Parts: sequence; structure tokens; C-alpha cells
Amino acid sequence: MNYFSTRDKSLKFSFKDIFLRGLAPGGGLFLPNEIKKYNQEELNYLSKLSYNDLATEIIFNFCSDEIKKKELNSLIQKSYSSFKEKEVVNIKKIGNINLLELYHGPTLAFKDIAMQLIGNMYDHLEVAKDKTVNIVVATSGDTGSAAIAALSNKKNINLFVLHPHNKISSIQRKIMTTIGGANIYNIAIEGSFDDCQKIVKELFNENSFRSKINMSGVNSINWARIVCQIVYYFYSFFKLKKNNISFSVPTGNFGDIYAGYVAKKMGLPINKLIVATNKNDILQRVINTGEYKPGIVKATITPSMDIQVASNFERLLYYILDENDSKVGSLMSDLSSKNLFNLERREIDKIKKDFEAVKVTDEETVSIIDEIYKEHKFIIDPHTATGVGAAKSFKNLGDIIVLGTAHPFKFSDTIKKAIGKNLDSPEHLKLNMDKKETFDIIGNSNSEVKNYILGKIQ
Repeated sequence: MNYFSTRDKSLKFSFKDIFLRGLAPGGGLFLPNEIKKYNQEELNYLSKLSYNDLATEIIFNFCSDEIKKKELNSLIQKSYSSFKEKEVVNIKKIGNINLLELYHGPTLAFKDIAMQLIGNMYDHLEVAKDKTVNIVVATSGDTGSAAIAALSNKKNINLFVLHPHNKISSIQRKIMTTIGGANIYNIAIEGSFDDCQKIVKELFNENSFRSKINMSGVNSINWARIVCQIVYYFYSFFKLKKNNISFSVPTGNFGDIYAGYVAKKMGLPINKLIVATNKNDILQRVINTGEYKPGIVKATITPSMDIQVASNFERLLYYILDENDSKVGSLMSDLSSKNLFNLERREIDKIKKDFEAVKVTDEETVSIIDEIYKEHKFIIDPHTATGVGAAKSFKNLGDIIVLGTAHPFKFSDTIKKAIGKNLDSPEHLKLNMDKKETFDIIGNSNSEVKNYILGKIQ
């Protein structure tokens, strides 16, 4: 299998190439030249598999040229051995809500599901065998800690994590800044997540710098992240044993819900994919109106979704625009020069065949957390609550699975505000709350980040 760019179909890269690079040349995102589509007989077979074996079958489609199936299965078993749930994820019925708990990994967020496997793939693919790889990643709260847990103390790997200073929860920050080994560098950028993400993309597009430091990335733009997340759509769909199933997904960068779109392209008969967003509602606006116009990031109680530039939306655009790489490039150029682009009516209609989008306010989010606790004595985090709120907006979609993206402990202040209770740390989170945090605060500047990285590795 080869991979190409959303902005240049002529490119040909291997899985190992795109795994290491993350971002395609010219700023586009990688896509596979083929997406396997399962028939009903194959779906019936997959439905009987354990999570690990299902993950092996699905992920193998995208990396079979570099990893043997038996080796992949071993990597998956190793990656998920530390998860609290034997089957990695758990489906819980909360009233009429089907909650897919994705937060049973080492850092209590769905990002662990992809990141633990990616960490082991770095070893297996031997990308850091002969020279040090410097991984640079931006985080809106959870990706950073998941990457640190997966890559801490890896030989010949350094990890630089950029997070927006004072714009993630204190628990999210403490997990990141207290668990890493000597190869981990936490950088607090004086700006928003979009600023952090912009800097990382700029560094990837500077060929001389990228080559000089042997740079790699594990943001949600890395195709390997998407591939790992496809699995739990299949698994939960099969476990629910219903025909008409939709998914409600809290999302900011469009990666997690895009994985659901790929699952649907692979033959999983998903009805609708519901985008749940907060007042940083660029995804709701583009899906409902066709206007993609980033604004100023607004701080909310769902900080992992405080994003105005949803990078993975470009991957959807490629298919919505009939696989026209030139048109994708043109729209991305408009976004860069004019800070917006507009979709045509027929393109919006194509998106609406698969997607719905709902904005959930902070006040609604707090109310949902309180309501679920009072009625069911169960606590959900604020991001998951937006997924519940979005699902409640639809009465005619049949069964809806809500993705539970993070453990409520990570947002203890908001939970206390909602239900009046302090939360205890889960046992499987090995976090010393009194341990000294280690991070450096630097300005919102490409050059400052470059100088920081060079100062640490030279």
C-alpha cells in the first residue's frame, strides 16, 4: 500500500515513511491509496473477535507491507496489557445512553489507545535505530500525556510537547509534567492550542530544520493515530448488536470522528456521525453552513476542544471534493491567505449524508453532568457530556453510542462545580500530585521553539 497527500495525489510514501513524517510535503495530510471495504460475511467474522484480534485485522490493512500480522498482534497485546479493561474499552448503559468508555489506559484518555501502540511501533519499525528521532507534538491537554506515557525513556527518542500555557486543566498539566523521563521536554506556549499546532506544522514544513533534527510527530494528523481509533467504532457497533447505530463524538481537531468516517468507508453500516463541539464551533458552522472561518479561541470547561483550526477536516474535504487534490490545495491556500473558505451547497449536502453537528454550551455541559449524576450516580467528564448533549438533540436516529473520551478526574474542578464532590484519583493512574512539575514557558514563536529544541539536543 502506498500513501499520498490530500494536496498531491502523485506522491507515493510507505507506511513507515508516513508514520515518521506525520505531515505530508507541502502541508497536506496523508491518505492511503486504498481503503478496504468489508462485505457482510467479513463483518460477521470480525464481530466475533476480541478487541485485540479485531485491532490486528483492521490495522493490518494499512501497514501490511512493513509489519507481519503475527508481529502486529504481539505489538497490540503488549500495548494494551496495562489497560484497566481486558477488552481495552467498555460499553456502559447509563439510562438510555450507550457510553463507550475509552479512558482505561495509563493517562485516562482515549488518546492512550493509539499512542501506546504508536510508542511500540517506533521500536518495531526501528526508526530510531541509528540516529535520534526528535518528536514534536502539540496538545490541547490529553495527547501530550498519552505521548509521554508511551515514549518516556525510549532509546534514541526525544519528545517535545507543546501545550497552551494556563489553557488546559491542572490535572492534565500535572500528568504531563510529572511522569516523563529524561527524554521528555514540556513546553508551555504563551498562546492557544491553535498556536501550538501552527508552530508544529511550520516546523514540519521547514525541510532543513526537519531533516537536521530528524523530526517526527504524533499529533492526530498522523495517519497511524486515525488507524488505531477506527477499531473501537467496529468493536462497539458489534457489541451493541443493533442495526441503526449512530455515534456522538466530542471533537476539536476532527481526528476521532474522522476515524468513524473511515470505519463507515470500510463497510461498517454507521448511520450518522454527530460532531459534538463547544462554543469554538467551527466544525458546526462548516458542516451546517459551508463556511470554514477560524475565529479567536475561546476558553471553555472542555479545554481539549478549544480549537478553531480542525486539521483533520482536510482529509474529509478530499473525499467531499471528489478526490480533487488541486481543489483541496486551493481551499487550503484560501484558508492561509484569507482566513476562510466556503463550500458549495452540493458539497455541504455530501457532508450532511454522514455528519450532523451540535454546539453544547458550558452551562449545558455542567447541567448534563449534574443530571446524570443525580439520576444514575455516575460521573462523566465535561467533554463526554458534550457528546451526551449532542446525542439528546436527535430523537429519530435510533441507537446512539456516545464516546466517553476522558476520565472525569482529569477535570475535577468542573466536576466539583457540577455535582459538589471532590474526586479521588483512579488507582491505575500512578500520579504523585505533590511531585514537582517540570516545564518551560516560552513565547508564541516558531524561532523560540526551534532554538529551545536545538539547545536541548546539541
